[in-house]
Amino acid sequence: MGMNARFSDLLRGGPALFILLGLTIGYMTLQNVIGVTMAGLLGLQPATGLLLGTVSLIGGHGTTIAWAPTFVEKFQLESAMEIGIAAATFGLVLASASGGPIAQFLIHRFHIPCANATAGDQSPKGSAIAEADQPTRATSIDMTSFLAALLAINISIITGTVLNEGIAAIGLKLPLFVPCLLVGILYSNLLPSKRSERAVFHWPRQSPSLDLIGELSLGIFLAMSLMSLQLWTLIGLALPLLVILLTQFIVALAVNLLLVFRLMGRTYDAAVICAGFGGIALGSTPTAMANMTAVTQQYGASRQAFLIVPLVSAFFLDLVNAILIPGFISQLQ
Repeated sequence: MGMNARFSDLLRGGPALFILLGLTIGYMTLQNVIGVTMAGLLGLQPATGLLLGTVSLIGGHGTTIAWAPTFVEKFQLESAMEIGIAAATFGLVLASASGGPIAQFLIHRFHIPCANATAGDQSPKGSAIAEADQPTRATSIDMTSFLAALLAINISIITGTVLNEGIAAIGLKLPLFVPCLLVGILYSNLLPSKRSERAVFHWPRQSPSLDLIGELSLGIFLAMSLMSLQLWTLIGLALPLLVILLTQFIVALAVNLLLVFRLMGRTYDAAVICAGFGGIALGSTPTAMANMTAVTQQYGASRQAFLIVPLVSAFFLDLVNAILIPGFISQLQ
């Protein structure tokens, strides 16, 4: 995601982007506080509660797998991977099931006029608007573009590894993906995407080849990690984990209905944004997009929602998590 992030997109989001970003950062902090506090009340290690916060819920499976070895090393929490993966999966299911109904409830409860001329229009206008907002992108994948994407990925990994060694030398330990994410963002914004038509290599920002490699890599990464899980070790923790996760869901629902909807303007766009926020609060960026698409297919397009929600979830969340998680870990040691 770092290699697709563009600072210029932030200006297009306007004030609504920064309002939603502030709400999300505040909610992420609250999510970790709730997890740690409830874990202590239920007799679990506080670090277990942190795993049931932004590590697994907003962070998802990828962040969980990246941070789990740190929890094993620092807190001797041997089942960290299983706990995190179970929580991430549970959150993903809740996020997928609740996003659409949240928007539907708000639209009907407050009699919000929809974008469609007729409420029964089923055309996928939300996706069309989202695509219209995006810069023109190549649609073909050839050998040159694929190899260019691989080269750019390796440049980011090598630079991120060197940066990580420098960070470790000053006493700060982070998962390797965090420095790689940072340098990917920097390269994506500092290097031109295309110097000239004759250039053999240009930075493959938002290219189909980069998207394909990302999807393939994530699938392999998750499959390799999930095959080694020992979920039966969580049987004794099932009840307290379920209590914490249900509490997180209720709090996310309250924040969405009472804060996000009101501060985003109580409009149709705000209702669609709430569907997206329901996806990222307990799930992932794809879940947020799926929730919003389901709403806009029924009620009509929402240009604002499809612009600012992906920016907040795909651009900022990993960076904020990379700061929040080490901060909470240092407080729990």
